[in-house]
Amino acid sequence: MYVAQFNISKEKWPLDHPIMREFVEGLAVVNALADEAEGFVWRLHDDSGNATAMRVFEDKTIIFNLSVWKSVETLKEFTYRSAHSRMLRQRRVWFEHQRERSYVLWWVPEDEVPSIEEAKARLRHLQEHGPSDYVFTFDTVPSLVAADA
Repeated sequence: MYVAQFNISKEKWPLDHPIMREFVEGLAVVNALADEAEGFVWRLHDDSGNATAMRVFEDKTIIFNLSVWKSVETLKEFTYRSAHSRMLRQRRVWFEHQRERSYVLWWVPEDEVPSIEEAKARLRHLQEHGPSDYVFTFDTVPSLVAADA
């Protein structure tokens, strides 16, 4: 089993606003790092190399990232111990603080790629019901035995 991750962010300003420049310019660097990171499997993107033009929520200021990794550990390493962590620390400059959970993890078979609709449903499930064997966070990872059941 691999782990899928989906996270959302609500923009404070449109991506072409000067305040968003550092974020937008950093996307290519962070995405290239992800693509080469240990444990990286897949990420959803369009021809631009990212998914920022894909607006899949009614609120068109919400952008997202959807990816698959070989393990929670490799995803966590990339998230918190690579250049990605610098952008993560600056997220409040560019994005609204969200009261609800804004990311979700779940187990996926190695031969499957999650859809946006599945990812949205998983995040909604986490927000409404909390962590479980079905959906979880870095702090609430269930055992892989439960994922195989």
